[in-house]
Amino acid sequence: MFTGLVEAICRVTSARPTGAGLRLVIDLGDLANQARTGDSIAINGVCLTVSELAGKTVGFDVSGETLAKSNLGQLRPGSAVNVELALKLTDRLGGHFVLGHIDGTATVKAIDRHGQFADMTFAVTDELLDQMAPKGSVAVDGVSLTIANVTGQDFRVTIIPQTLERTTLGTAKPGDKVNIETDIITKAVKRQLEKILPTKEKLTVEKLRESGF
Repeated sequence: MFTGLVEAICRVTSARPTGAGLRLVIDLGDLANQARTGDSIAINGVCLTVSELAGKTVGFDVSGETLAKSNLGQLRPGSAVNVELALKLTDRLGGHFVLGHIDGTATVKAIDRHGQFADMTFAVTDELLDQMAPKGSVAVDGVSLTIANVTGQDFRVTIIPQTLERTTLGTAKPGDKVNIETDIITKAVKRQLEKILPTKEKLTVEKLRESGF
């Protein structure tokens, strides 16, 4: 489990196709000192298992399913990635509960910079939008963010200077593909309500409001 608080921006040293999967090697720098074979590490928000350690470089085997669900298949040597080590039980939970199980991808639709801040709008599928609510949490490329607004086609977040400086979102541009993990609590509540509420239509945030939730 993770928190969505990125610890470092690291660089890919190699990304080699292996049949239906990918062998991904990343230079973790000083974070490699805290890693062991078998550990879980979030790369752009995707929970991967350490399969090999060689100094400061760490190797991961990425499955075809993960490549289909995420943007990891676009990585090349030199690509920058967000990295977060797994949460310790004694750590503060500064972000939100992030599992590293990507729900899908979104496309950067617009970036509006104002001073040191930035409003980012992401185009995403209806399925993922139905799992989002204003003021709720979402992980974008592994970064814990608060949703400012949700429309019928996209969602918007406001990103603070610290996050722009310490994550790859600071260099994002329109058209970029990013990994999305919606809030596990929102997903669990939505699933239970779909079982309880008698409706033949898809459950949405708007329908919940109409029902008094």
